[in-house]
Amino acid sequence: MDKKKFLEALNKAKQDSKKRNFKQKVDLIVNLKDLDLKKPDQQVEFFLKLRYNKGKESKICALVGPELSAKAKSSCDNCIVSDDFQKYAGDKKLSKKLCNEYDFFIAQANMMAKVAAAFGRILGPKGKMPNPKSGCVVTDKTDFNALCESLKKTVKVSAKTSLIIQLIIGNEEMKDEEIADNAYSIYEQLTHHLPNEKHNIKSVFLKLTMGKPVKVL
Repeated sequence: MDKKKFLEALNKAKQDSKKRNFKQKVDLIVNLKDLDLKKPDQQVEFFLKLRYNKGKESKICALVGPELSAKAKSSCDNCIVSDDFQKYAGDKKLSKKLCNEYDFFIAQANMMAKVAAAFGRILGPKGKMPNPKSGCVVTDKTDFNALCESLKKTVKVSAKTSLIIQLIIGNEEMKDEEIADNAYSIYEQLTHHLPNEKHNIKSVFLKLTMGKPVKVL
């Protein structure tokens, strides 16, 4: 499959969609097949930095010690210092609010045990625990500005409990070529993470927020 198919589907999705009073997002939907997700080696989870904007701002929260708080506060949307971890550990409602508000959580490497103890029960099930694969486990040598800029273009592609992957990959104000490039990049990388590559992909769709899915594959 090539990028042209994504462009064609995107054009149709836009043509079929009524004008709305807000900026609609563009979703990529991939249906998988012939996978037993009970087997860890058939589950999918990887991070991919896209060439273009995702169509939505990723909000980033840092969980660090006092020694990294200044760097984190200057780059991240929020910074919670280790002295305040216990406040969240004892307040499930507060922790859930935090989890829902941020897309990525960054943690100081030597604080990971404390982060897991305080936030693990909330962030873990949502797949938001700081992950070294995305660069979200940091040290004093980490360039926080560069990391945050990278995360703003990073998507997490995951199929661990469901054979459906759905991701925001752009918005209707972006150039069609940029959205198609994002979609194609994810599709290409996804095939390489599947046991039987493209043969594990049942169908692919593009969809505007309020529109109907348009088939790509």
